[in-house]
Amino acid sequence: MESPTKKKSGHEVLDGSNIMELVGNEEVFTHFVDHKFHELDKDRDGKLSVNELHPAVADIGAALGLPAQGSSPDSDHIYSEVLSEFTHGKQEKVSKTEFREVLSDILLGMAAGLKRDPIVILRIDGEDLVEFVSSPSFEPEMISISSEIESSSADQVLTLRDFIIKALEKLTVEQGIPPTSDSWVVSNILEPALQPCAGHDWEKPVSQETFLVEFKKAAESVAQHLKEQPVIVAHSENTFDGTGIKRLLSNKFELDKTLNVAIENVPKDRNGKMSKEHLRVALDVLAPTAGLPPLGAVEEMDKVIGDVFKMVNADDGKMVKEDEFKKLLTEILGSIMLQLEGSPISVSTNSVVHEPHASSSTLLQPSSQ
Repeated sequence: MESPTKKKSGHEVLDGSNIMELVGNEEVFTHFVDHKFHELDKDRDGKLSVNELHPAVADIGAALGLPAQGSSPDSDHIYSEVLSEFTHGKQEKVSKTEFREVLSDILLGMAAGLKRDPIVILRIDGEDLVEFVSSPSFEPEMISISSEIESSSADQVLTLRDFIIKALEKLTVEQGIPPTSDSWVVSNILEPALQPCAGHDWEKPVSQETFLVEFKKAAESVAQHLKEQPVIVAHSENTFDGTGIKRLLSNKFELDKTLNVAIENVPKDRNGKMSKEHLRVALDVLAPTAGLPPLGAVEEMDKVIGDVFKMVNADDGKMVKEDEFKKLLTEILGSIMLQLEGSPISVSTNSVVHEPHASSSTLLQPSSQ
């Protein structure tokens, strides 16, 4: 996967290779395990509870430069794969040997997730924005954005300030703007950058010419703030084209195993039947194995799944036997695969990494303590 701006050297691709290196180096990994175990074993009883292991996952995520849990569907998907490693363990204390095994499994699970969906770490430092503002595409792109803003706000009178803020929100990391949905970016970069630009006509309705001139000034000010305080963004691009489902459906052993795990927690009535209303939950459990995002993470994918469910009457709530339930799940997977093969869904996500990325990587180094 290429990074979106392609030309900068400050991009780092997280594809799991550094994890494979860590786990593969016996001496380094032993140091890492010893230090981590000591750190997590708060009561010093030489054992860890499963709950005490969870912070290790968050730590490892931070060490790899992954955005915090809850901030990006792609990295959350990797975290959930990591956490699912725990569910195979018994809910009891874990010795250092077991901890080493669990940690190795977790890290390899994380590496597999990153290999499949690499995350590019971008350092947004104002350079791309300056380049965009001085490029030939600046004016046509901003005129197009300005028309979009006008048509979507036809019933409002927008001031120059409103226009500039809305236009900045429409720019992407490709043009050098970090995600404006992040409140830290708004309060630490955008707001301070826009203050010096405010003039006597800042609150007046806007003409296209004024907008272009004033927007350029505002963008240059934002670029200056980014130069002083660069923003680290985790960027990932995924294309869901059905290949993950195809792979799963072509391996009968893997498919049976996955279906059994998916229906493990589906309640049955006294005749051993299951309600079709649990199909969505079961589908969500097998989503990672089929190369699908979690439900609710990708709007276009939810729509495809919704259409498939209608097609096979999966939402009628009827009770069916276990075999029929599995057969329906397989049919749903096949239909989703065909839809995605016909029109793949591409998604890119950008999340601000709030921990300083450079220092976070020391977590993967053996500690001197």
